[in-house]
Amino acid sequence: MMAAEEDIKQKISDRFPFLQEKITVKRKRRIFLDVNMEHFKEVLQFAIKDLNFTFLCTIAGLDEMDKFSLMYQLDDGSGIMLNIRTSISREDPVLDSITPIFPNADIYEREMVDLFGIKVKGLPKGERYPLPDDWPAGQYPLRKDWKSEILDKKEII
Repeated sequence: MMAAEEDIKQKISDRFPFLQEKITVKRKRRIFLDVNMEHFKEVLQFAIKDLNFTFLCTIAGLDEMDKFSLMYQLDDGSGIMLNIRTSISREDPVLDSITPIFPNADIYEREMVDLFGIKVKGLPKGERYPLPDDWPAGQYPLRKDWKSEILDKKEII
């Protein structure tokens, strides 16, 4: 029933044996992989070149209080999604841009900068997104410890 997903899982396990326990097929067309940042680029390149996951659908961020997790969702054109999750330090949140590989990563990486305060090395110059230009510096609304001055003053309409 899920032969294609199991085949992809096996190819990843064969190439990266240390990830064997970090790959799950949650349901048809959905593969999840946890990889540390040290191996992220190598695994991403393998997914693109050897497994044909050539479409970046999205990058989602999550504040887990002690770290930030990032989920890179890739599609191979057949509807199978490979979700590669990695984490970075919350104390020094820095990651390398993947815009040289996927130009459309630009908007998702800008979201990481604006909403979480993550530094993205190599992100091309451009306008901020999605927050307005006059948004206060150092205010990252998707961090779990963030409190808006508006919320504090209870001025919500």
